[in-house]
Amino acid sequence: MVPADFSAYSTEGIHPMPAIVLLGAQWGDEGKGKATDLLGSSVNYVVRYQGGNNAGHTVVVGDEKYALHLLPSGILTPECIPVIGNGVVVDPAVLLQEISDLNERGVDTSKLLLSSSAHLIAPYHVMLDKTSERSLGASKIGTTGRGIGPAYADKVARLGIRVQDLFDEKILRQKVEGALISKNEQLVKVYNEEAITVDESTEYLLSFADALRPYVTDTSLVLNRALDNGAVVLLEGGQGTLLDVDHGTYPFVTSSNPTAGGACSGSGIGPTRITRTIGIVKAYTTRVGSGPFPTELLDHDGDQLREIGGERGTTTGRNRRCGWYDAVVARYATRVNGLTDFFLTKLDVLSAWDEIPVCVAYEVDGQRVEELPDSQSDFHHAKPIYELLPGWKSDISGAREFSDLPPNAQSYVKYLQDISGAPISAIGVGQARDATIALADFLSTTPSQGV
Repeated sequence: MVPADFSAYSTEGIHPMPAIVLLGAQWGDEGKGKATDLLGSSVNYVVRYQGGNNAGHTVVVGDEKYALHLLPSGILTPECIPVIGNGVVVDPAVLLQEISDLNERGVDTSKLLLSSSAHLIAPYHVMLDKTSERSLGASKIGTTGRGIGPAYADKVARLGIRVQDLFDEKILRQKVEGALISKNEQLVKVYNEEAITVDESTEYLLSFADALRPYVTDTSLVLNRALDNGAVVLLEGGQGTLLDVDHGTYPFVTSSNPTAGGACSGSGIGPTRITRTIGIVKAYTTRVGSGPFPTELLDHDGDQLREIGGERGTTTGRNRRCGWYDAVVARYATRVNGLTDFFLTKLDVLSAWDEIPVCVAYEVDGQRVEELPDSQSDFHHAKPIYELLPGWKSDISGAREFSDLPPNAQSYVKYLQDISGAPISAIGVGQARDATIALADFLSTTPSQGV
């Protein structure tokens, strides 16, 4: 299903339009869904380029709250074509259920495009994820148990099953058989579980073929043609920079590349197409799962951030660990992603504090460190060095212009901009779609100048 009509995007007198990357600049859960939804009316395609249903976006439209897991946030914007790229691992049951749920709520999902090269999550991936995590005990990584890691491992080991394989039963069966040789060895001999048969796995996957077929296409071709014809493409990452398998807090990471480089490999769009990379960053910091977290608060302040901010995972429902803003992490995200600007979310959550600490550097072995430690051990033992900023102690949820914010809130935003490495182009002051202060150039395809 390759859309051939690009008449809406006239090429006369214009150059090909750019792609924009939007990603998490911390450990995920920064509010990427809100930012994507805000940009949705200004772009033609929204592309999810990595991850699986271990990530989630919450988008509030009017009185309606939508929890999205696999579908790009642009699915809620009628003007957009939502795309699931080749870099995503897809649980077909979860995807079809999510489509069904949105259809029941009156959301049109018929424009959705699914890459024929995206890899599928099979039941044996889920079983291996849960059993292996359980076996690690106190050393567990904190996965969601949804089969994401094992599916990516099969992809790299060339044992994966792709969406296109659903439409050739012979090839599908051969691939399932090849994958189960090693999987059953693990399940039976290592984890004392029952073996999985080739027939049951093949039949299970085949049962989704007809329902998925209308959405499946060569999404790389579609996106590149669209860019050539003047469309604007937004590439949306799941999770966050510090969960990147290469650039995150390894091994407490996801199994893919949420960073900007992953946007190219996960969508089939070349890097020269991208002219803007937006990092989504909370006005404080959270993470889910195990791993180091220098500014984590294990006290009343942490509990209060969690309560006011509603810090529970969209996909997992797990409580998020909470801490103060970490400028070292923000600067690192700016560097590895080449961020052009930040979207600062949840500033309103901080309205309850008289003073607000901001981590500006770390102490490691008695030394002040301005950049993220290269050593996992050093990062684990890093102690935050804070600067205290005055709070504003007033409700800012109604602010729609930067000048509407109290002076201390303005100073806080400007301070974060000065120490984080990139301009701040938009500020979230509440859950609702319109609870955003967007600077004049935020909806542009070129980088913002900041506050």
